[in-house]
Amino acid sequence: MASIYVETSVISLLTSGLSSHVVSLSRQMLTREWWADYRSSHDLFVSQFVYDEASRGDVELSRRRLEILGELTTLEIRPEVFDVASKLVSSGILPEKARLDALHISIASVYAVEYLLTWNCKHIANAHILPSLYRMLEGLGLSPPLVCTVEEMMGYDDSFE
Repeated sequence: MASIYVETSVISLLTSGLSSHVVSLSRQMLTREWWADYRSSHDLFVSQFVYDEASRGDVELSRRRLEILGELTTLEIRPEVFDVASKLVSSGILPEKARLDALHISIASVYAVEYLLTWNCKHIANAHILPSLYRMLEGLGLSPPLVCTVEEMMGYDDSFE
């Protein structure tokens, strides 16, 4: 089974009310489909960083997010996770305001998780950032996760519908 680090945006879209924004709605539906049909064929991991983010906001939505997280394996935060994240930020690959995103990437890399599943296309699943990110992590002797969205993980192709 492939190992996947599930970033907070996936859990948020899984549990939120249906959006009236077409792109967000599509992401929600894809996330729900993947969760229902594909998650059981993978080893899913999260971190305390995901718990911290998921616990914010609306009390009922937070409760639902935390309930789902309770089913997943939590990776222990090692000191090197903070070191790697600091290097990603200090190098300019990620801005300071994306330090939490750097921590998600860092913990998945430190644990050599195969995939990092996210809908955060600004600072994580961003084609302009990923080449530099992968080079830096490999230069640090780490095996970076393949960063992908839920749609990519599903191999979704609507051209045949």
